[in-house]
Amino acid sequence: MKRKMHFIAGLTMLMLLAFAVAGCSGQSSGKGQKTESDVKEEEEKRAEQENQREQEDQREREDQKEQEEQKEQEEPGAKEPAGMAAPSVTGALHVEGTRLVGSSGEPVQLRGISTHGLAWFPDYVNEACFAQLHDEWKANVIRLAMYTAENGGYCTDGDKEYLKGLIRDGVSYAGRQDMYVIIDWHILSDSNPNRYLNEAKEFWKEISAEYADDDHVLYEICNEPNGDTGWSDVKAYAQEVIPAIRANDKDAVIIVGTPNWSQYVDQAAADSVTGYENIMYTLHFYAATHKEDLRSKMAAAIDGGLPIFVTEYGICDASGNGSVDEGQADQWVELMNQYGVSYVAWNLSNKDESSSILLSSCDKTSGFTEEDLSTSGKWLYRTLSAGY
Repeated sequence: MKRKMHFIAGLTMLMLLAFAVAGCSGQSSGKGQKTESDVKEEEEKRAEQENQREQEDQREREDQKEQEEQKEQEEPGAKEPAGMAAPSVTGALHVEGTRLVGSSGEPVQLRGISTHGLAWFPDYVNEACFAQLHDEWKANVIRLAMYTAENGGYCTDGDKEYLKGLIRDGVSYAGRQDMYVIIDWHILSDSNPNRYLNEAKEFWKEISAEYADDDHVLYEICNEPNGDTGWSDVKAYAQEVIPAIRANDKDAVIIVGTPNWSQYVDQAAADSVTGYENIMYTLHFYAATHKEDLRSKMAAAIDGGLPIFVTEYGICDASGNGSVDEGQADQWVELMNQYGVSYVAWNLSNKDESSSILLSSCDKTSGFTEEDLSTSGKWLYRTLSAGY
């Protein structure tokens, strides 16, 4: 009996020992459990996979950005506001009936600003300034006003090469900012454009040869005939100068001034220049002086078939100074928009007069803020930036 009990006890001990060995063996083999190194390895693997996904996402974002930039280059003008003409979009301009139109025949309205005399305020001819006028003010045209007879005038005591250099810079900056540009032979104190006819023909021959292939350039051949100058004088001048341009540039838009500081558009309508296409005629107004009578004259001329371009206007009186009349200016804008007439405000400078868009205290030539603007400047900014 004792032997049997000893046998059973020994067997029980052997079984317990076997279970213990098996348990230890199972733990040492790691079956069904993760060691600390296993967990660390999995975490490193997940981090590597996440890093790879982030790199792939970054590459995808960069590829998408590159495609968008390439698309903008292939489809220029995509950033232009709706209805805003630009050389990259509307191409070379021409005249159909009374309207300025783009290369595909779509109606075009140019709205922008004129420099003051290039000889007097040359520093505003800079690309940063033009970029701000285009991007923030929504101007799509800049006018380069080169006086012919005043102090520093092209035909008097001015430095011809320097003035032409400013024009070249302005044309280049405007082109890079996707703006049209008007080169203005700025008749004023010389009254009759025939006074410097030979100089005009030489100038336009040279300039038209240089820009014959530039779609964004327009030519204004006489700013404001005045005094005793009649339409017959202006027409005779135009018939001399236009062929000098057309010898090089067959189809660019040419803008012809009208008598009495470019107000007698009715005379041009009654006896317009013939034999050439893409000719327009100027009307200038200053809203505090020129009101319903001149607006009616413009409307009648357009209704009679005359293509008009307002290459200069202000919201003050005709002196370029004095009080402003925003109400009359708004009526002018309404009528010009109704007829699709293009219009360019006078003037980009800090000259101490009402028509300047900048305060005389502003010494900036770009980066203008609202505090830098005159009453005329604030009105112009609101008018242009409101869009088309």
